[in-house]
Amino acid sequence: MTAPAMVLRLVEDIVAAGARLSFPDDGVRRVLYCVHGAVEAGGGRVEDDQAVLLTGPALAVAGAAGATVWRYELAPAGAPVFRLPAEAGVTRDKLSEALTWPVADRILIRADSVSFPPGGCAYLHTHQGPGIRCLIDGGIRIDALGHSASYGPGAAWFESGPDPVFAQAAADRPSRFVRVMVLPAALHGRSSIAYVNAEDREKPKSQTYKGYLDQIIDT
Repeated sequence: MTAPAMVLRLVEDIVAAGARLSFPDDGVRRVLYCVHGAVEAGGGRVEDDQAVLLTGPALAVAGAAGATVWRYELAPAGAPVFRLPAEAGVTRDKLSEALTWPVADRILIRADSVSFPPGGCAYLHTHQGPGIRCLIDGGIRIDALGHSASYGPGAAWFESGPDPVFAQAAADRPSRFVRVMVLPAALHGRSSIAYVNAEDREKPKSQTYKGYLDQIIDT
């Protein structure tokens, strides 16, 4: 049986105070990361710099001051993006990438953030699965596949996993990005990073991590 085509995508919801987001039962797994404000979702309150995974039909309700949410979605190819009605706010597309699927027989969805001090870097490395990153503070340059690109706050990029990447953070201020990756379930609770060059593996690392969720899902 042929595996279904899947995409990983990121949209931004600017949600009005008290607005209700009624997500359909469309096979999409959604990670809601709260940039600012608060939403009630997944049986709890999600505030600044917190995240929740929603599957199946689900409801999210913005708090009294509204919310800005980055919504990372693992979706069947062709599944439409749920968009806020005009009275509830606005939905903005950031990035969508087709995935090489399946990633593994069993998978997990990991949401975390990676922080760098001024001038910090991540040595040339790979991961065991794809992911979308979105910069929330500072600035960063990403070198991959013979190309370099620089990102400021709110900009998103995709990393395939197997393609080696070098990351150089801004020299004059701390930098941080939020990412969601799709990984083999065997990595639950374990790092997915592998350094390409042997001499880098034992060097001190400047980046630090904050985990939001690490959840095995059925596919």
